[in-house]
Amino acid sequence: MIQSATQYPVRTLLDANSRLAYVIPPYQREYSWQRAQWENLFQDLLEAEGQHFLGTIISLNNSADMMDPRLELVDGQQRLTTLSILLAACYSVLSDHRADLDEDQLFSVSNLGRQLVVPATKAPRLFLQTQGDNRADYLYMLHAAGLRVDATAPSYYGLRRIARCFAYFREAILELAVEPGTPETRATSPQEAAHRMMEAANEAIIVKIEVSTASDAFTLFESLNNRGLPLSPVDLIKNQFLSLSDARGAMTVPDAFALWDKMLRNLGDSYSVHERFLRHYYNAFSSELPEVPNASLATKKNLIRIYETLFKADLTDQITRLVSASAIFGRIACTRELTDPTPLDLAYQNLNRVQAAPSFVLMLWLQTHAKDKNLSEQDLTSVTGDLVNFFARRNVTGFPATYALPRLFMGIIKDAQKCDRAEILRIIATALRHNSSDDDTFRVRLEQDLYTENIDAARFVLTSLSEQRMTNENRRDLWERQSGRYIWTIEHILPQGESLPAAWIEMLGGEEAAARAQADYAHKLGNLTFSVYNSNLGNRGFLDKRDHQDVNGNYIGYRNGIPLNTDLANKEAWGPEDIQERTDHLVKRALARFPLPQD
Repeated sequence: MIQSATQYPVRTLLDANSRLAYVIPPYQREYSWQRAQWENLFQDLLEAEGQHFLGTIISLNNSADMMDPRLELVDGQQRLTTLSILLAACYSVLSDHRADLDEDQLFSVSNLGRQLVVPATKAPRLFLQTQGDNRADYLYMLHAAGLRVDATAPSYYGLRRIARCFAYFREAILELAVEPGTPETRATSPQEAAHRMMEAANEAIIVKIEVSTASDAFTLFESLNNRGLPLSPVDLIKNQFLSLSDARGAMTVPDAFALWDKMLRNLGDSYSVHERFLRHYYNAFSSELPEVPNASLATKKNLIRIYETLFKADLTDQITRLVSASAIFGRIACTRELTDPTPLDLAYQNLNRVQAAPSFVLMLWLQTHAKDKNLSEQDLTSVTGDLVNFFARRNVTGFPATYALPRLFMGIIKDAQKCDRAEILRIIATALRHNSSDDDTFRVRLEQDLYTENIDAARFVLTSLSEQRMTNENRRDLWERQSGRYIWTIEHILPQGESLPAAWIEMLGGEEAAARAQADYAHKLGNLTFSVYNSNLGNRGFLDKRDHQDVNGNYIGYRNGIPLNTDLANKEAWGPEDIQERTDHLVKRALARFPLPQD
């Protein structure tokens, strides 16, 4: 398995006189260390007494030409990339002060340059993978440091991690060059600070393990991730898949990675979506998959063991099925923006907005088997609508409990396995109706302080009621975000804050009555609406909020054209009776908007 395991100082691993290059394979993660890891590395090297131990790297020797040796870096790429960026920052500072360097120091700078760029090939010592502009950023970073590498600045270079890491190390080095504290204290020059960090980095020790096959490397990879970012279950499952692919000769590692990458691209960029898909895939199709002992339900705890078993049973079949299922799941989870969404796509959009992720397992099974079960897209749209109503009620009432949801939807799948279209639709409707709160419970919870109980549920109910009455002329996207913030925010008509404006106190009949009105009515459904985000709007009197305009004369108060505000546009006052009346009206509409499914 292991050909060699030897500890080396970094200056030997990056031998200035060799042609050795390290290649990070395309299936590795892009550079992902952040400031916390940069600070730890810098501080460890700065405070080291002697040679600091930096951990282990695992390499695979696939060199076909011994005159141009290359090692594939299977583990340790984050560490080695960060070290090379630190050395590039040292080179940059030293080059800035080249005129102040003596002959020995100039030789050190020249040597450092050859550690980072192979002289004979003028190529970087470290070849990063290309994902996320990784390689382009790294090449330009070397160029910006003053090394002889042809590179142009990639778009948004300065916003990404490699550029920020380089800037951090340069600044940290320069901060070591301090003014003398006393007449007896000599100042440290920038070039001395850079030389000190260069020596500390070059003297640090790394254990290099060389293995003969990719599968051997992957076996070691999982347990040797010192000081790096923790590997997620998805990373470890990928690791198992690539290792088995190589060990069994089922496909080449690049071909295996291409399939895995296709699956992830179907699922978008979120690790939580990746993990949720792997759980839902097993939960949806467990009866159709190879048996996994003691795993009736996929959880974060047993997910790695489940996929190890599935891949060992039939690697090619499982990855083929996973790729196909990921395309369906990506559609359900709305991981891509569609230019021409169908009614089903719009229904899935609502399913995501109502935070119904536990039900994705059912929709994954239904859409996968739609053809053999004679389920039309209209059927799927109808079922999705029922799920939206179910979760709207569930999020308001808290019933059923979160822990019961996976079993509920897996139970529906189990009952529907051998049924036809009509029976499947009946099973779903019955299960949702029997596991949902009744109208009386839903009404009571809607009448209470919904905003304080569940602000997300309040937003969904209010948005749905407003969208019901939108036309092409007054349509607004109440879910639109800008810089991560909703443009349309929930507004308390009667303010919820302690410092109630004088206009409100007067309208409500004095301080005592105003305080009582706030305590009893501020968070009720009838006191909530939408307005364009404006931090000052909440501090205004009712009439001022109703008629408020922006600098262009557009209404952004309660005359903003949102259907939910129609009953507010001509109100002259606002008090407990108005809030209760509007609450009763909105609750009645919500009961009609989110009905229980019927047989």
